[in-house]
Amino acid sequence: MTERTIVDAHHHVWDLSVRDQDWITGPELQSLRRNFTIADLEPETRVAGVDRTVLVQTITVPEETPEFLALAEETELIGGVVGWTDLTRPDVTEELARLAELPGGAYLRGIRHQVQGEPDPEWLLRPDVRRGLTAVATAGLVYDLIVLPHQLPACVKAAESHPELTFVLDHLGKPPIASGELELWATHIRALAAQPNTVCKLSGMVTEADPKSWTVNDLAPYADTVLEAFGPSRLMFGSDWPVCTLAATYAQVLDAAEELTAGLSDSERAEVFSGTASRVYAL
Repeated sequence: MTERTIVDAHHHVWDLSVRDQDWITGPELQSLRRNFTIADLEPETRVAGVDRTVLVQTITVPEETPEFLALAEETELIGGVVGWTDLTRPDVTEELARLAELPGGAYLRGIRHQVQGEPDPEWLLRPDVRRGLTAVATAGLVYDLIVLPHQLPACVKAAESHPELTFVLDHLGKPPIASGELELWATHIRALAAQPNTVCKLSGMVTEADPKSWTVNDLAPYADTVLEAFGPSRLMFGSDWPVCTLAATYAQVLDAAEELTAGLSDSERAEVFSGTASRVYAL
């Protein structure tokens, strides 16, 4: 473990007594079918030396974001919230303003939609979505991208079309680590990184690898690609807890990130583990 102060730029919480997480299906995900709370996370972050976190949406229901904002107001650990709202709603500008006025609304830092579940690979380029993205930028928020590799070209076009908006790529765009495929994904990543208003999270890798047998060597080509493409000042660490527990403990995810960035200077590692997230999410 490192003694350096760390920002965990990506984690979730949920309470199944409040609402179901209907994406938790199939036997391989059943270990996630329980409550995961801030009280569960805090001991992990304390041991790891994590100072602040970014709480990220999980499902596309309007009730979740106000709950997360209220939780952030009550919890010292949470420095910011990436919430959800329907970007296509005609009153999206007014809805973002309403969220900002709620208890904890000052913690709203970004918006995310489960684009990975959209059948249209160019969903981000729809006129109604683009209007929503403009509203996100006008509200002073960032936009988190949760996408699959085949959707990355649309991300490039969206970033190019909205230079006023910062796009944060979650989980490296979910590269096919388990199969070892690299080049097509890497080509898309370099194209996205060429847009100056994009950053990337060093997160979600262990669950894209073989969850039972992954090694740091399996992750290295993908981490190296985003390090080279984005650079440390546009890369941020995220645990993806508790989803990461399908393949690794919180400590193992952090240790892997430490090892993957071992070749960087102290100042560059400080960017990856706190500086980039603190700037992008205005923590």
